[in-house]
Amino acid sequence: MPDTRTCLDVLCLGHASYDLVFSVPHHPAEDEKLFADGLLGCGGGPAANAAVAIARLGYQAAFAGYLGRDVYGDSHYAELQQAGVETDLIVRGDSPTPLSAILVKPNGKRALLNYKGDTKILPADALDFFGITAKTVLFDGHEPLLSLALLDKIGNAVPTVLDAGSLHTGTEALMAKVTYLVCSEKFALQYAGDPRTALSRLAALSPNVVITLGERGLIWQRGLETGNLPAPPIAAVDTTGAGDAFHGAFAAAVAAEMTWLDSLYFASAAGAFCCTRMGARPGLPDRVQHQQLLSSWRGPITD
Repeated sequence: MPDTRTCLDVLCLGHASYDLVFSVPHHPAEDEKLFADGLLGCGGGPAANAAVAIARLGYQAAFAGYLGRDVYGDSHYAELQQAGVETDLIVRGDSPTPLSAILVKPNGKRALLNYKGDTKILPADALDFFGITAKTVLFDGHEPLLSLALLDKIGNAVPTVLDAGSLHTGTEALMAKVTYLVCSEKFALQYAGDPRTALSRLAALSPNVVITLGERGLIWQRGLETGNLPAPPIAAVDTTGAGDAFHGAFAAAVAAEMTWLDSLYFASAAGAFCCTRMGARPGLPDRVQHQQLLSSWRGPITD
């Protein structure tokens, strides 16, 4: 178990995978044989990427979730340790490490194929969080049983963040139980058909709601107060992991007790920087890279 004398800034609970990222001139058509221009192998998964993002920004992070006892799991486990992420809450097993094949076009748009095999979600008692302290907990919804058990344990004592990347059983179970509901545009469209309608409806479930809109920035609502924030102007290479970087940085900002708007700027800069590199992990900025982009961009906020 992690050293209980040290309080984590953020505990990230959810999905870990291994990513194979192929650079392609275009997405293949039916029966087309396509040659990739490049290949990158690295750890992935929303909560795992968020933990690395948090660590690179200088905060203390732990990842709680599953990795198989296979070559992909071993490689990912070593990556997390090298990044300074606490790994004692990782469950290892004989089922395969989830694997993602990602095709990235020159404009940064991607297509993703995920394989989990017989890997099941972890049961509610898979981990004992006794003695674990964190300033913030980030969930990605992919381990709903374990997440709900932890939420029951901590109650309102610790602020919580949900990375709602898409609408599924896990995000549905958690979205009304967290302090900060941070959603993708995909989630908003699945939930309500358009982001503005989703924002209004979701604000009835969670006290703080953010919907990220990619290159169009984000919209938010807190109680009756609403606003939007444009995205930093960058040249996108690969959008893989941008949401994970945003959620990790946002959770770190919550842990650091930044103001609401500073938290949104902080997270937006991390997400934007990630788009400037190929692959999610290589795109997660360190403190210097993040600060350089953040200090060169403070776009206007309008209601």
